[in-house]
Amino acid sequence: MVRSAFRRERWVRLFHRLFPERQIMVRTGGRVRYVHMSRWPQVAMVGTLTIALSWIAYSSVNYFLSDRIIASKEQEVRDARRAYRSLLTEVSSYQRKFASITHDLEENHSIMVGLVEQNSTLQQSLENVETKLQATETERNRVLSVRERLKGDLLAVENKMQTLVTRNFALKDNLSTTELDLQQAIVQRNQAMIAGTHMKGRISSLEADLRNLRRNEEETIERLTEQTLGNIEDVERLLSLAGLKVDKVLEASDFNVAQGGPFIAAKEGDDDRPGAALKNKLAALDYHLDRWSALRGVLGRMPLTVPVNNGYVTSRFGKRKDPFNKKWAMHYGLDYGGPKKSPIYVTAPGVVTYAGRKSRYGRMVEVDHGGGLKTIYGHLHKAVVKKGDKVTHRQKIGLMGSSGRSTGVHLHYEIRFKGKPLNPLKFIQAGRNVFQG
Repeated sequence: MVRSAFRRERWVRLFHRLFPERQIMVRTGGRVRYVHMSRWPQVAMVGTLTIALSWIAYSSVNYFLSDRIIASKEQEVRDARRAYRSLLTEVSSYQRKFASITHDLEENHSIMVGLVEQNSTLQQSLENVETKLQATETERNRVLSVRERLKGDLLAVENKMQTLVTRNFALKDNLSTTELDLQQAIVQRNQAMIAGTHMKGRISSLEADLRNLRRNEEETIERLTEQTLGNIEDVERLLSLAGLKVDKVLEASDFNVAQGGPFIAAKEGDDDRPGAALKNKLAALDYHLDRWSALRGVLGRMPLTVPVNNGYVTSRFGKRKDPFNKKWAMHYGLDYGGPKKSPIYVTAPGVVTYAGRKSRYGRMVEVDHGGGLKTIYGHLHKAVVKKGDKVTHRQKIGLMGSSGRSTGVHLHYEIRFKGKPLNPLKFIQAGRNVFQG
């Protein structure tokens, strides 16, 4: 109910908005008058205007459509006339068909009369045929007696034929056996020829696959050989940067290619045998892989890092003035300065061969890395490992100090190969190349 009241109020507001009370100003001869118009006269005027416009629209539509309606009616009349003429035509056609059917019936009557006459003629002919049939029956009986006699003669002939057939079957069995053997031989020959053709194709395919396999294997071996040679060159260049001779390092690492066996002179054409080139390339690859394996083992034992984290070089490897007597002397190590008790780290994995005091080195640690390489860490405040300990790369082995022949807190770091001192800075620079690469 509230909703209906709301709707009514909304419609009232709409009505008031559309038809407000209006005042029309009329000016005549300098005089101004106001004509007041309330809502309902406005509604009446709008309704009248709407009705007039609707009537005008309706009249216009009827005026324009009347010609079309008349034309449509005339078309319907013409269609009705055409349909009437078509019906008249069909009636005439039916009349003609009726006359034709009547004519056909008259002709059929004549034909029926002729058929009756033909029937009487056929009956007479049938009687004649019966007479002839009786005569034929007599003749048939005579023929049957003759046939019985001939049967006896035929039986005798059949017995003779049976004897001949038996002999013929024996010959045919022999011939069939011979033909069967011949056919089997031909089939086996054809099968062998087909199998030989397939085998040739299969052999050609296998040979092509084998050539492709060899080519792929040779390419793979060549690629591996190139990669291995590249790795070998990198490690050998690194060893050269560190001041080591490759052959001596490998000799110290017990690298050799074990070979042996009786001497058998090579024959001409041995290199042309299938797979000879591949075997030679494999042998070369095995040699390079063994060399790379040995060099990689050497690389894993090389001291390529610095032994301190926060140190600085105070004295380099080589000729210098002695800090005590100021005379020229050889310095076979690298001195790192730093805070007292700074941790000292081993620069490669190995085994501790000495830990304790040793004359001018003070407290020191010596680590054997194998292959003739050793590192020495001198002037320590304290060693945290003992002889025989296995240490890993960058393991803490002591604390920086100033024991032994020293002017202050520092680490004396040496690298020796077969007892010969080497410049540690070259190893460190080579290690930088490795870790950056």
